[in-house]
Amino acid sequence: MRVGLPRRVVAVALAAAICVPLGTPTQAQARHEPAAGADGHFAVTWAASADRQGAGPAERSYRLVVRTSVGGTALRIRLTNAFGDHPVTFASAYAGLQRQGAELVRGSNRRLTFGGQPSVTVPAGETVLSDPLTGSLAAQSDLVVSLHVTGAQGPTSGHGMAMQTSYATAGDHAAEEAAASWTETMTAWYWLDAVTVRTSTATSSVVTLGDSITDGWASSTDQNRRWPDYLSRRLQAATGSPVRGVANAGISGNKVLADGAGEAALHRFDSDVLSHPGVSTVVVYEGINDIKAHTGVTVDDLTAGYRQLAERSHAAGRCVVGATVTPYKGWPEYDAAGEAVRQGVNDWIRHSGVFDAVVDFDRITRSPYDPQALLPFFDSGDHIHPNDKGMQAMADAVDLTALRCDR
Repeated sequence: MRVGLPRRVVAVALAAAICVPLGTPTQAQARHEPAAGADGHFAVTWAASADRQGAGPAERSYRLVVRTSVGGTALRIRLTNAFGDHPVTFASAYAGLQRQGAELVRGSNRRLTFGGQPSVTVPAGETVLSDPLTGSLAAQSDLVVSLHVTGAQGPTSGHGMAMQTSYATAGDHAAEEAAASWTETMTAWYWLDAVTVRTSTATSSVVTLGDSITDGWASSTDQNRRWPDYLSRRLQAATGSPVRGVANAGISGNKVLADGAGEAALHRFDSDVLSHPGVSTVVVYEGINDIKAHTGVTVDDLTAGYRQLAERSHAAGRCVVGATVTPYKGWPEYDAAGEAVRQGVNDWIRHSGVFDAVVDFDRITRSPYDPQALLPFFDSGDHIHPNDKGMQAMADAVDLTALRCDR
């Protein structure tokens, strides 16, 4: 089976010469956020796994709204052209804080640079990091990245199911803080696939590798109610937890073994997990799409895939948490053969000892009266995707101490 190599990151290290802080943490946030200090490192505070999207028009601006997890200083963004087949130019890029809709907090929108320059051209198949932005970014911030894109041809790179309203417009309006020019709405993130901050070396992040349930399908749009969002809020509220950041690597329809809706988990693991800085832990929660596709995938096939993900995590010095596959009885593709594979896979996840820890999402979400089905209180109505309450229950089921191991 092919194992994807890391996509080359074009890193730039010059600091942006901007001195106004992006935001000032509240007193409560300041109590929980460790100072970076001289021994700080970069840690991912937000991410969305990129995939091949439709053609993007030239001379377009995008105002992308994301929710950070861990706070810190020296914000950087990562822009991706990993799935493009032509170079793309980001003529201007800004980072600010959302006031409401497309409107930004006055005075928060600040230019990002790349190698000291206000624009950057990213070749096909590559990604680029911005220079660190002077100032601080609070945890749980509604960060807005505004990009003016020129020369876009062919497929774009981005995340199609954001569960978050972002904005677009013709021409270059990236520097504007007002909402007037941003007349188009969209529910995808284009080009932007990660945000990192500098924080204490004692602070780390967790990546949640998954499919549509991790991606947040059926959770409330614009409310940040995906289960990784609930987990992020728990981590911010916890005292003494070194794991503070959360990067969501869910792709709707994704599989462990086969490409389709995004590259398979085995093929995107390096780019979507290991490439992020400051990551100490990976939660692997995938498999239902392999099972319900009726392609003949067996328990042995899936567990071999899980074992490979665990081994690669350990080889990179990361802890890995396995999550059981949740029920799907009532979904059109459900059948007894698939259910038998799900049960066998879950038994292996619980008892194989391959993972450093296990979170039993199946036990938390299933009905006590029909264990092959979701608990109705958690069912969004399609019998496979949990609603907001189900998402919260999943996050609450994660033992925060299980996100740490001796590696």
